[in-house]
Amino acid sequence: MRCSLSTLTDMTVYFIGAGPGDPELITVKGQRLIRSCPVILYAGSLVPEGVLVGHRAHRVVNTAELNLDAIVALLQHAHANGEDVARVHSGDPSLYGAIGEQIRRIALLRIPYEVVPGVTATAASAAALGRELTLPGISQTVILTRYAAKTSMPPGEALADLARHRATLAIHLGVRHIERIVADLLPHYGEDCPVAVIFRASWPDEERVQGTLADIAQKVRAAGMERTALILVGRVLDAHGFADSTLYAKD
Repeated sequence: MRCSLSTLTDMTVYFIGAGPGDPELITVKGQRLIRSCPVILYAGSLVPEGVLVGHRAHRVVNTAELNLDAIVALLQHAHANGEDVARVHSGDPSLYGAIGEQIRRIALLRIPYEVVPGVTATAASAAALGRELTLPGISQTVILTRYAAKTSMPPGEALADLARHRATLAIHLGVRHIERIVADLLPHYGEDCPVAVIFRASWPDEERVQGTLADIAQKVRAAGMERTALILVGRVLDAHGFADSTLYAKD
């Protein structure tokens, strides 16, 4: 959706979700914009360069080492020149993409912007496992959250609080704290609850570790996973005998 503001130049900053890693898991719209925008700013630590193949931009900047002020300055410079910008983030930019702070700054500068959604790491991880995250009678709720390490969680959003729902969990940015996560979840999910940890879902070097809350921490440590991994927790990962949905029922 485009958010238009009164400007002196006709340009737009496109916040584009590049998907989880596989360059083919970007939307057609996102790919078209990357190939047509004269300026590209991309989060190089998480977005593979394969996503940028076919671009005709005269300026391509990896923003991995830039702070917010430097990024906004680049957007402001493009705006002054009337140049559209492909601002490329990993996954879907609405989830842990830090676009809110960028939008707040450029809105004050009256720079138009549009957000183009992308495939999430959660969706890519479920696909890698060949699993549905919502099953009748097992779980009809998926909670996407992160583990509170450097960034604290708002009241009521601590992992132990969310675990009380016993819904399917997708936990970002937490694999380094897998032991603490297990401790928070055990009282609510039980030792036999299935867990899957997916490292760099959809990338060529993707790795998967599967187990239960009883043994997943040991398996993760043995695999050497320390970052860029998503943790999926829930009975849907190893469910048997669940009821068919009503979607394709004869009646």
